[in-house]
Amino acid sequence: MTEILYPILDFDPTPEAIIEPRKVIKPIDIPERCVLCFFQDVLNNVCRDGGRRIIAHLGSEIGSNPIYELELDGEKVAVVHPGVGAPLAVGFTEELIALGCRKFIACGGAGVLNKELTVGHVVVPTSAIRDEGTSYHYLPPHQDALPSSKGVAAIEATLGKHHVPYVLGKTWTTDGLYRETRTRMEKRKAAGCLTVEMEASAFFA
Repeated sequence: MTEILYPILDFDPTPEAIIEPRKVIKPIDIPERCVLCFFQDVLNNVCRDGGRRIIAHLGSEIGSNPIYELELDGEKVAVVHPGVGAPLAVGFTEELIALGCRKFIACGGAGVLNKELTVGHVVVPTSAIRDEGTSYHYLPPHQDALPSSKGVAAIEATLGKHHVPYVLGKTWTTDGLYRETRTRMEKRKAAGCLTVEMEASAFFA
């Protein structure tokens, strides 16, 4: 068997890892619906200062990360900051799945590659260019990762119901925060990307 020159492209489809979250984390009484909210100020205002119940904590070297429980229209929802960057965000998502969450939506900010998009515009990503490392441990090598089509449709329906304007488009996921060169940016724009961020393609994978 020929070794692949670049390890990041050496996808291993083995379903079980050496450290399997479901084997080291016990399920708890937690809502199946989970909001991954990147906006710390929203979490502070709505959850922490609102006195919402803390279900559990996720832990990493940056400290303890509370999982809050909210109730909306009679349904309980877990809300948590997923950390910044694909590795931590996906690691936390794996742990949330082990705890019992099953349906996820992420809400965060992004840089824009289209000058017409300004702060406050809602962009629903329809695909993500995989320019980070985490997604390659979940899917074979390919340029794009795709979200759930049902998930995108549900987001569109909800935004439409509440009369929130939005655009659909491709995003560029990169973990090279300070290596977004002009040449690379122009390539991503030519590929149809509207935004740049650090987690979407890994979440989709």
